[in-house]
Amino acid sequence: MGVPVKELLEGGWAERFRLELVAGEDGLSRELTTSRIQKPGLLLTGLLEELHSDRIQIFGAAEIGYLNSLNWRELKSVIGVLEKPDIPAIIVTRELDPPDFLADLCRKKHIPLLKSSHSSSVLIDEITKYLAERLAPTTILHGVLLDVLGVGILLIGKSGIGKSECALDLVSRGYRLVSDDAVLIKRMPPSILIGTASDLIRYHMEIRGLGIVNIKDLFGITAIRERKQMDLVVELVKWESDSEYERLGFEENSYDILGVGLPYLQIPVSPGRSVATIVEVAARNQILKIMGHHSAKRLEAHLDNAMKSMDRVKS
Repeated sequence: MGVPVKELLEGGWAERFRLELVAGEDGLSRELTTSRIQKPGLLLTGLLEELHSDRIQIFGAAEIGYLNSLNWRELKSVIGVLEKPDIPAIIVTRELDPPDFLADLCRKKHIPLLKSSHSSSVLIDEITKYLAERLAPTTILHGVLLDVLGVGILLIGKSGIGKSECALDLVSRGYRLVSDDAVLIKRMPPSILIGTASDLIRYHMEIRGLGIVNIKDLFGITAIRERKQMDLVVELVKWESDSEYERLGFEENSYDILGVGLPYLQIPVSPGRSVATIVEVAARNQILKIMGHHSAKRLEAHLDNAMKSMDRVKS
């Protein structure tokens, strides 16, 4: 699914990109399918490979200066280069006026021709970031996303297991809510998962017996985040006496989301257990792991060394 070119001119994006339409209005429904953008440069001379047909073409001062210097015979060669690919859009930067032949070509071929007051480098950076997010693989998961000590924790589990209650306890301790119930997740390059809430439920949380509450109104702006990189998945499960749960922490499990494996923990829930405290400790432990300090593995190494020393003494 692509992004129509007209979206660059809608809402606040036209102001952000400082764009205005010059010609080719009939082509605004063309879709952008990649975040890559091309600045043709020497491609216009025909010396290099053809233009990429799926990318926005950026014409800066160098390209416009070159086009304005050409005679009609040379322009025909350039027109031949531009006519071959089905270019989604052409943007002229630095508020330069596009040559008449370029505007005529865009009208004829229904190629949106836009103009921006940004420099080429700034515009390429802005549009690339925008398209990378808009075109990123996306999914929605049932759970709660929190920022605990800078660690993005996704709480998952069956309905009614206590995810929202645990999240509320963590928020009351000063940590931050990103989304409750439905978490919108995007995979950003290279392999980063960013979670956020939909506009409809942002800042809200459902607490059984209490109803829906607005975390921003109750706890203030410091209790919420718009988006957060996800670092850890914690699944809350009902305590079963005949089930086995991780006790030593030697094994490291992962949870796959959009092809990205995140560290995964399973925490049994039972009366009297402070799940919020355990999740908070899990966040602190994850920070240690990121810093290269793995408590369980370090203990395992100490035990191995101790056993080897005992074996040497016995021998």
